[in-house]
Amino acid sequence: MAKVRKRTLPSGKTVWLADYTDVSGQRRFKQFDKKSVAEDWLTKVKRDVQLGTHVADSASLTVKEAATLWLAHCADAGLERSTRDAYKQHVDLHIVPFLGAKKLSQIGTPAVHAFADELVKEGRSPAMVKRVIRSLGSIFVEARRRGSVATNPVSDARVKVGDRRKSARPEIPSKPDLRAIIGAAAGKHRALILTALFAGLRASELRGLRWSCVDLKKGVVSIRERVDAWGEVGAPKSAAGERDVPLAPMAINALKEHRLATPNGPDGLVFPSAEGTALNHQNIINRIWKPLQIAAGLFTLDPERKDDDGNPIKVAKYNFHALRHAAASLFIEQKLSPKRVQTLMGHSSITVTFDTYGHLFEDADADQAAVAEIEARLLQ
Repeated sequence: MAKVRKRTLPSGKTVWLADYTDVSGQRRFKQFDKKSVAEDWLTKVKRDVQLGTHVADSASLTVKEAATLWLAHCADAGLERSTRDAYKQHVDLHIVPFLGAKKLSQIGTPAVHAFADELVKEGRSPAMVKRVIRSLGSIFVEARRRGSVATNPVSDARVKVGDRRKSARPEIPSKPDLRAIIGAAAGKHRALILTALFAGLRASELRGLRWSCVDLKKGVVSIRERVDAWGEVGAPKSAAGERDVPLAPMAINALKEHRLATPNGPDGLVFPSAEGTALNHQNIINRIWKPLQIAAGLFTLDPERKDDDGNPIKVAKYNFHALRHAAASLFIEQKLSPKRVQTLMGHSSITVTFDTYGHLFEDADADQAAVAEIEARLLQ
């Protein structure tokens, strides 16, 4: 029978011992300084034991131990390397330093909120805090699957970080800037830039694109593979990543010229390196994309940094992913449906499409026409 009893320690200090039997039938004890605290705790434990959701502190894993098991599970599940590395950073840099020694059973929803607040105080960005909290929730999910914890306190947490009214929108190059980029794209890299712009492919998909997946007669590229940041060939980011994307005439012509000028390497890559292997991502950024923007006049000067001649460093205006955002904005401008945009962009769900580009689907004129029609129908 569960009860609270008084106990005097050898030192003479009086404590209160909560005595109960857990769901496995094993007798457990927990010590408290105050009788009222012990009784409140035991009341909750008795309820959890009846529901079969109690895990004793002594049988619970620490957050660090559970995180290690979760990362191993991610590897076994075949998650891509960049995702696993990001999760490991969440664990090593953010979760373990604050919560690593704590038992899973000792963390409740208030502790999750306190953890999020502490991350903010330590200078983590709102976006990073949200990602870390999601990873913490996944740690609890895996621990619960293993029977190491009864509940997931993160699922009940409502972490609010920063001003939610200020949603982050992707940086999309203006049309004058896009025309400048097209004008500066010349030579052997023109096809790469135009394919990225008009098809909206991810950098990894461009690097893994093979001629066998390019139909220049139909003007379609088929995305079936990608090359990650470590040069490993694999399937697209998600099942939705496998798709067929139409090409603009300018991109088709550039690819035709590129096909004639590019040696057919052993891997049949459309955009190979000089050795015939997949291009290195950083080389695309540093040797192709940044110089192209500087040539197009799309840069700012950083007075804090100097080149070898003592001149301010030129900083390119856009990252390479901005070309993908530009493609999405052009699809939407042509009144393609959200579902079609999702398909062409290879998004895993329509939610991703709306979260990223929802503001571009807004049509103020159509909204005004709609409310005017509502008024007319109401008053007729």
